[in-house]
Amino acid sequence: MSFKILAIDHTGITVRNLERSLGFWRDVLGFELSHTPHHTGKLASEVTGVPGAEIKIAVLKGYRHKIELLEYVLPNDRKEDVDLRPCDLGHVHVALVVDDLDAVMEKIATSGWKAPGSPQTLTAGPNAGKRVVYVRDPDGTTIELMQPPNR
Repeated sequence: MSFKILAIDHTGITVRNLERSLGFWRDVLGFELSHTPHHTGKLASEVTGVPGAEIKIAVLKGYRHKIELLEYVLPNDRKEDVDLRPCDLGHVHVALVVDDLDAVMEKIATSGWKAPGSPQTLTAGPNAGKRVVYVRDPDGTTIELMQPPNR
């Protein structure tokens, strides 16, 4: 059997509070809210493999990509105090290319969020001159911000 992947459709991120996360992804990073489905019953349970799942979803569009924020209303026994570091197994990050890393960092800071580190400039290899930093959304999801070198 042979197949090919046609495209990447979206990145899904489980969040604690949909409205709070929208405040970051939409209001700070500039993604546009597309639609807000609510999945329950067999559909939610069978797709996710989580029995009894009920999910409020916000689909955001922007920058030629979609971000899907998922707030699980049920089940009640989900783990909420997980603090994966970038070095921990299962950690995933989303990378966004920006034109002005300092301006994005300033907007993040004035909005009440902060980066765990500080922007660095890569000095070797094919990405020499690129500036990068990790920031975290309200639930700790890592977002890598990357500014291409001025050429």
